[in-house]
Amino acid sequence: MCPALLENEERRFGGMTFFAQSHPVEVCGSNGLPLTPNSITIYGKSQFLKTIHHPNLSTYLDIIRSKHERIVVVTEYNGDPLKSKENLNTDYIIKIAFQCLLGLQYMNELDLVHRHLSPENILISKCENVQLYNFGLYYMTDCGKNVSFPIGYPKYTAPEVFLSPGVSSPKVDSWSLGMIIAELLLEKPIWPGIKLSQCLRKVLSLIHCETSVFERLARETNCYNTYKNLPDRVKDFVDCCLQIHPSKRKIPRELLKLPIFEEYLIKTQKEKEESTYENVTTRKMDELYYLWQLAGGDITVELKKQGLIRSRPPILSVPNLVILLGQMFGRRDTAGLLDLRVVKVPLDTLHQRLSHIPYTANYSYLTNQMRVKSQEDLIDAASQLPLIIRERDTEYQFYRIVLYDRLLQVYPITREAIIEEAHKDIPPPVRGAVWAALLGITGDIQKRYDMIDKETPTHTDRQIEVDIPRCHQYSELLSSGAGHERLQRLLKAWVRNNPHYVYWQGLDSLTAPFLYLNFNNEDVFPLHKILHLWDKLLLGDSSFPLLVGLAILKQLRDSLLTSGFNECILLFSDLPEIDIELCVKDSMTMYQNTPASITYRKHQFNQPKDMNWSDPEPGTEKMPRISVDDFLDLLDHSPERLIAVDVRNNIQFERGAVVGSINIPFSSVQLSQTHIDTLGPHAKPLVENKNSVVVIIGPHDQNNALFADFLVKCGVIGVCSLQGGISTLRMKSPNVIVAAR
Repeated sequence: MCPALLENEERRFGGMTFFAQSHPVEVCGSNGLPLTPNSITIYGKSQFLKTIHHPNLSTYLDIIRSKHERIVVVTEYNGDPLKSKENLNTDYIIKIAFQCLLGLQYMNELDLVHRHLSPENILISKCENVQLYNFGLYYMTDCGKNVSFPIGYPKYTAPEVFLSPGVSSPKVDSWSLGMIIAELLLEKPIWPGIKLSQCLRKVLSLIHCETSVFERLARETNCYNTYKNLPDRVKDFVDCCLQIHPSKRKIPRELLKLPIFEEYLIKTQKEKEESTYENVTTRKMDELYYLWQLAGGDITVELKKQGLIRSRPPILSVPNLVILLGQMFGRRDTAGLLDLRVVKVPLDTLHQRLSHIPYTANYSYLTNQMRVKSQEDLIDAASQLPLIIRERDTEYQFYRIVLYDRLLQVYPITREAIIEEAHKDIPPPVRGAVWAALLGITGDIQKRYDMIDKETPTHTDRQIEVDIPRCHQYSELLSSGAGHERLQRLLKAWVRNNPHYVYWQGLDSLTAPFLYLNFNNEDVFPLHKILHLWDKLLLGDSSFPLLVGLAILKQLRDSLLTSGFNECILLFSDLPEIDIELCVKDSMTMYQNTPASITYRKHQFNQPKDMNWSDPEPGTEKMPRISVDDFLDLLDHSPERLIAVDVRNNIQFERGAVVGSINIPFSSVQLSQTHIDTLGPHAKPLVENKNSVVVIIGPHDQNNALFADFLVKCGVIGVCSLQGGISTLRMKSPNVIVAAR
């Protein structure tokens, strides 16, 4: 049996779809740019819903934007809808109401309103746990503004919703819950089989009710005797929910304080304390959804199988009339209406794919040294495969997710182990958390971020407002209104928190990958490609981007050499296809083979160079300098990769020189003759050099620079000069200098 499903086999996904409202063609906003499609706005706002986790709320797993403003929503779907339950006793009904109120109370704490509550959206699992399904529809559609259909079930909707076009308060959910509970207690549907217009009249007629609404509903359904036999506490609860005037109606938090729920509150608190360590090896639903997709699952295909997505002949989509303002007229398209059907998708595909994995694979074993020991054979074999294949291997990703989950739980103790594993690869579901660990982020980050003033106007606001809308249009997430707001807050927080720096164009592109991964926690490459590049950038120092740029130029070398300056500019503007995996591989190879001091950057933290390092005058030297520490490191650990060229005269060289160095006196070199053969027999190692570092050692930095430039013109690669020359080396490590005689 699959370990991920071992303790909760009824878990499955629920998929539904609807259309966002389309804007008229060629309509622009106040900034002169085309209006953001409502589907993108919905996509951006709905990302917040994926961060909500509560036992009585179904978890949002994915929101997909498709063609023609279609939105597909994937959520957790545990159990069966309340509508399918019959003959429920009073105690069980109150228990259902209690759990619904817990979910609604948590929503209200997040400033969310359900507005879509009905027996179809209340799920009850085998273990009698209640979850509110599709609770975010009202929020993601911006209170219904971005869709052409009303949100809410008329029979269960509060009267003020039909009378006022404003934003609904949490009290409308109290009314809806009261109607649902009243229907369950009366054991009979309220107003069955009536038309929509009649239903609306019935709901609005309750406004004039002078007695208890619950009592009136009981009389209308011929269930007055059932009503009279109910306990007074139960009737009081329903009456509190069904108050006509919203000002007198209680919100979920207040309803939970009623005497009827006292014992449930005590019992829930006790169960919460006892279940702290239960199901510690059960995989989270977002992980299962990711693995299910890798195993071949596709929610769009499932929706098509059930008829929720249908293709229409193009001829039927042609309007009868189009006016100059962009409005289209024709037969009403029923696709724009809300389809309440939900496709339930079991995890059979994933179960079969991972059925052979032992139960113990649910947790990786970590030693005291935080070294990982799990599934070594599989990991070692798969790690040799290209990254794109590893990211599509269901079993490999399962092991990696389990491993990172354990490492992140005990971060920052495991930071070194996380860095070591990140050198192999980072699974997409945990990339945001791993990046934070690589950057060494600890403590209460949310509190520190909240304390930064992101509202006060600054002199950079205008530039930020101009940059954000015109950038990242290729990303649906970052081009949404929610994406713009978050990116603006991040940039303002950076400007406010770093007064010694200034905002410049391009900082928004630098911020984009981090916001994309941590969208709910607050460029040139498509984001799905650049993430692999950042995986490695975070593992290197500030010099690594130089080598990334060099790797990109290496790929574009042929095109650039055959183009003029203007063509090169256009080439970069058109963004040629870059093999990111090859770019990462080449840059990592160059990074590992290049001494740290060669790529020295003045403002880098944790400088690897000597404290007395002095930079040459700008423009005077074409070749880099290597520090004495890096030179000694090469000499001690990789002498085969080092070619030391001493340019002092013969007498000085014989008195003392680096072991294994070759002597080519600077005075004997004719700089005008750029042929390596003019250096005599000592030039052979330089001619045969493929991967070694050629270090020029001499008494004067100026002569070292001239000779290094000469060697490069002769075609020698890997040339640099020793910072400070022979005198600095003698002071730092005199034992490496020995007499030739």
